[in-house]
Amino acid sequence: MMARGKFITFEGIDGAGKTTHLEWFRDRLAAKPAVAGRTVVMTREPGGTPLGEAVREIVLHQPMDLETEALLMFAARREHLARVIEPALAHGDWVLSDRFTDATFAYQGGGRGLPRDKLETLERWVQGGFQPDLTVLFDVPPDTASERRSAAREPDRFESETDAFFTRTRAEYLRRAEEAPYRFAIVDSTQSIDAIRKKLEEVIASL
Repeated sequence: MMARGKFITFEGIDGAGKTTHLEWFRDRLAAKPAVAGRTVVMTREPGGTPLGEAVREIVLHQPMDLETEALLMFAARREHLARVIEPALAHGDWVLSDRFTDATFAYQGGGRGLPRDKLETLERWVQGGFQPDLTVLFDVPPDTASERRSAAREPDRFESETDAFFTRTRAEYLRRAEEAPYRFAIVDSTQSIDAIRKKLEEVIASL
C-alpha cells in the first residue's frame, strides 16, 4: 500500500506572486524520485470543488457580513477536505493548494479584524488537528504587492483593499509562521523569479 501523500500550501497577500510559481513547483515536485508514481493534485481555495467554486464567486464579488464571509470560507473548506484533499492524500497522492486556512486567519482575522478565537473554533470544527505538511509563504511589502495588482486584471473585492488592510493581513501571516515554524518556509517575494525558484528548489529538496 502506498504511503499517505503530503499536503503543501502556497500563501501570501494578493500580489505576492505565488500563483506565478504554482505550476512550476508542481512540475518540479512531480519529477522528484520521492513522488514517483504519485499524482500531484493542484487545487485552490476558496474553490477546488463545484460547491467551492460557487462560493468563490460569491465571496470575491458580493458584499456580505464579516462573519458570513468567514463561515462561507470554512464551509467551502470542509467540502474541499472531504471531496478532494483527504481522498487524494489517503490514495498516496500529493496535494498542492493555492491558499488554505492560514489565508482565513490572515484575511478575515488580520485584515478584517474577526476575533481569532472564533476562527480557531471553526478551524477545530472543520479540520480537527489537520494542517499542511508544508506552507510556502510568499512575503512581500504591501506597496510592492499593490503595484503588481494594479498592473494585473480588474480587482476583486479583496484585491481592491487598502495597503493598511494588506499590512494587517501580512502581519497575521507572519504571526502564523512564527507560531508554527516547523511547517512554514518563507520566501522573499521581492526577488527575481530565478532567485525565488532557487529558494523553492531548496524547499523541494527538504521534502
